[in-house]
Amino acid sequence: MNHLSVPARPPDVAQVRARLGHAEQSYRHARYPELLALLPGLLDAACEARATAPGRAADGLLVSGYGLVALVLVKVGQGELAWLAADRGLAVATAAADPWLAAAATVPLCQALRASGRLRPAVEAAVVAAHRIGPGRSDAAPAAGPAVRGALLIQAALAAAGRGDARAADELLDRAEEAARAADPGGADGGGFGGAGFGRAAVEAARVVAGSALGQVTAATVRHERLIADDEWRWLPPEHRAAYLLDVARLHASAGDGLRAGRAVLDAERTARSEVHDRPAARELVGVVARSATAPAALTRLAATLGVT
Repeated sequence: MNHLSVPARPPDVAQVRARLGHAEQSYRHARYPELLALLPGLLDAACEARATAPGRAADGLLVSGYGLVALVLVKVGQGELAWLAADRGLAVATAAADPWLAAAATVPLCQALRASGRLRPAVEAAVVAAHRIGPGRSDAAPAAGPAVRGALLIQAALAAAGRGDARAADELLDRAEEAARAADPGGADGGGFGGAGFGRAAVEAARVVAGSALGQVTAATVRHERLIADDEWRWLPPEHRAAYLLDVARLHASAGDGLRAGRAVLDAERTARSEVHDRPAARELVGVVARSATAPAALTRLAATLGVT
């Protein structure tokens, strides 16, 4: 990919922003095949716009573009490539000397680090970035500042839970809950794509996933049932809800409950089809659940459709 050549009429920042907004909506609805085809051209356009009109706005678009590439690569099981893309986005933000932009870039970086098994660096990166935009800092704070900070704390908590550190995970999630009280649950503007969809429901979902990672099966199951009965559950983007339901399916599968695990997978497919059909980790989970004697018949049919029986 050559980012040095500039076309005769390079895209302007407004055009790239519109294209990026469409791509972000596609991500929230888990349209991964569409995004894989769209993102290389979008990233080229963001680089070209920044080359011809340098500034904070263009930097933010490029950071968001790299972050979105990283998130999609995580979804399709390419953790190492995701880490490289996210690291490029963080490099752009760091060069801009903007702590808020760097914080937004750190969210997909931490997801990529977690996906590639780098849990300690994920905790450290998220905690440092969250500290730099702490609640006492008001200089040029974007509207989505609390959401970005909360998203960072969630990433740190999930990485800590993955390492078996229950105390750190609980503390970080308590801090994320504080951020949720100040955040707009539907807001994604101002802080890049890093804080999209953050709110109380996102924190509760993270508590369930962290509890599952820590082996707290009963408590996590009770918390899950309470979450999905809450109206705020519907505020989460379809991608987030479907990905979370797959984590819940893993929770039930670990407890040997094939029926509930299968139902959670089927709910995830109804919520965002591509989250199940186009993610290698999800297809592997479908195969595991399908081998349970108590798996729903519809799950068994799904496994056959995906070729994972």
